[in-house]
Amino acid sequence: MIELLKIDWMKLKNYRTFWILSVLYLVSIVGINYITYRIQQHIYEQQSTKGAAEMIVGSRPYAFPLVWQMTSYMSSFLLFVPGLMMIIFITNEYSFKTHRQNIIDGWSRSNFISVKIVETFIFALISTAMVFLTSLIFGNAHEKAFTWENVHYIGYFFLQALSYGLFALLFAILFRRGGLAIGVFFLYAVVLENLFAGLLNKYAGNIGRYLPLESSDNLIPLPVFKQVQKQLIAPQNYTALLIAVSIYLIIYVTFIHRKFLRDDL
Repeated sequence: MIELLKIDWMKLKNYRTFWILSVLYLVSIVGINYITYRIQQHIYEQQSTKGAAEMIVGSRPYAFPLVWQMTSYMSSFLLFVPGLMMIIFITNEYSFKTHRQNIIDGWSRSNFISVKIVETFIFALISTAMVFLTSLIFGNAHEKAFTWENVHYIGYFFLQALSYGLFALLFAILFRRGGLAIGVFFLYAVVLENLFAGLLNKYAGNIGRYLPLESSDNLIPLPVFKQVQKQLIAPQNYTALLIAVSIYLIIYVTFIHRKFLRDDL
C-alpha cells in the first residue's frame, strides 16, 4: 500500500490546485478560529463585569478546557473544502483516464479504490492534526492551565472529517463528472439534509439528527449559549450518534469499493 500511495502522490505533488486548496484550507482553520476568538474577546471587553459576559456566552470558549470543543466546532464549517478536493481528484481520474492507465500498468481495481479510501483517511488525519495544533495555540493564549479535559472532541472532529471525505468520495464515484458531483454534494450537504433533518426532528421524534452528515455534526455542539441550547435542543445521545457515524462509515467504504469494482472503466 505504501508503494501505491507513493505512485499516487506523483499525480498530486505537481498539481497546483491541490497545493492552493490545501494551503488555503489549513490557513482557514486558524483564520476562522482567530475571527471567532476576536469576537469572543470583544464581547468580554464590552461587558462591564466578567459575570455579565459569562451570562451571555458562558465560560471563555477559547480557554481550556472548552477550546478543544470550540476549535473543533468552528473548523467543522470548513470540511466542505477537503470534500471538494476529493471530488476534484477522483473526477480528474475519470476525465483524464488515469485510473485506466494505473490498471493497465498492473494495479487491480481494488488497489486503486483502496488507495483513494486511504488518502481520505490521511486527509482527515491532517485536518485533525491542524485542529489539534490550533487548539493548543488558542488555549495557551489564556491564563487557564492546560488540561486534556474535552480533548475527545478532537477525536469527534476526525470522525466528522472522515464522514465528509468519504461522503464526497462516494458522490465522485457515483457521478464521475466534477461539476455534477460537486453540485449534488453541496446541494445535499447544505440544503437537502438540513431540510430533511428539520422535518424529521419536528415530526418524527428527533431522528433527523441521525442522518448521514447530521450524525457527525451533532457530535460537536457549540460550547456557548448552553442555557439557551438546553431549552431549544433535546440532549444528545452520544452513544447512538457514534454508532450511527460508524455504520455510515462502513456503508460508505463498502459501497465505494463495490461500486468501483463493478463499474465499467
